Amino acid sequence: MQRLLLLMTTTTYRAQAFLDAAKRLGIAVTVGSERPQALAAVNPAGHLIVDFSAPEAATQAIVELAKAYPIGGVVAADDDGVILAAMASSALGLPHNPVEAVAAARNKYRMRQILSDSSIPCPRFWRFPIADDPAAMARRVEYPCVVKPLSLSASRGVIRADDPTQFVASCQRLMAILQRPDVAVSRRRSAQEILVERFIPGSEVALEGLLTNGQLRVLALFDKPDPLDGPFFEETIYVTPSRLTDHFQACVADSVQRAAAALGLRHGPVHAECRVTGDGTIYVLEIAARPIGGHCSRVLTFADGSSLEAVLLRHAVGESVDTVKREAGGAAVMMIPIPRRGLLRGVSGEDAAREVAGVTEIRITAKVGQLLESLPEAGSYLGFIFTHGATARDVEAAARAAHRRLTFDIAREIAVVDRRT
Repeated sequence: MQRLLLLMTTTTYRAQAFLDAAKRLGIAVTVGSERPQALAAVNPAGHLIVDFSAPEAATQAIVELAKAYPIGGVVAADDDGVILAAMASSALGLPHNPVEAVAAARNKYRMRQILSDSSIPCPRFWRFPIADDPAAMARRVEYPCVVKPLSLSASRGVIRADDPTQFVASCQRLMAILQRPDVAVSRRRSAQEILVERFIPGSEVALEGLLTNGQLRVLALFDKPDPLDGPFFEETIYVTPSRLTDHFQACVADSVQRAAAALGLRHGPVHAECRVTGDGTIYVLEIAARPIGGHCSRVLTFADGSSLEAVLLRHAVGESVDTVKREAGGAAVMMIPIPRRGLLRGVSGEDAAREVAGVTEIRITAKVGQLLESLPEAGSYLGFIFTHGATARDVEAAARAAHRRLTFDIAREIAVVDRRT
């Protein structure tokens, strides 16, 4: 039986989906995470404590484990584990992305440099130390522009500015976000600089794919039908199949293939975000050496009934996925946006929303009593709506109809006053 090392932090949404897929495929799994597991003593091959912030030491621990329990593949469940996955795969002699390629994909400025040097269309960009005077920065950039951190995900901290006054305010807001305690230590280390890009108007798409020996296989291309023009860039709906023409879909795939090659990515999942402008130019905004994030992977089901996680595991242990094809028809996921900051007091309308034709699942992930924050401060959602149907138009309409039936009771924060004085 093949054994696979699954790297994931204890906060990941993806754990159960990967473990369920491994069980169905008959693949033995070792879970590498930063905390000890309750049943580790009775299944020593099934768990390994790794420090994601110290990948060299973690790689050595993985090599030692593999001497007793040979490992045939390494998968990072999300972005936190991609560097370690590359290092461990290299040490074990498994197909892998070069570490420097993965690191470049995680650093937005380095990625911009590489794509620009490779003549791949990308917006004009500037990098500034976070300690610089925002007013001085504002005189050096072009408008409209987008201010963003080098490494945060889910559009957190990404803000559009149309003039110098907005630019200064955007920089100050981003700086405050980067100092928050809930920003991971590893991300704060890269928070000494900020990236500014010229805003590119156009429609946005997301590509989900797999690289094998440097060759890209497209698993799905998603339209993002809601405009992403700022001032913040909250993604709400992914819809597949894309309504772009076959020609433009092929051009998007070619652009992502070229971007992956420029970065040096060669093996494993890729998730790319692209802008298609009115004149047909395709800009690769982001390309990550990981699959689509969070619960969103549940929107993808393949013709043989496999989940995205099952496809990734099969690929990781060396099985061919050349014949893998997404199921027929349309599919969509709505990432339910947080409308404003406040405490979640309750959710109503779920039963009514589930009655909408085409809705296959509604998953509310926010908890009652939780303090909610909207972008750009936070990068989470209230939950997810999944729909399947005959066409992309049908599933998009179903997601919007279900959302209209949901009501979220969000109370304003109440300051606590100490009356003992």
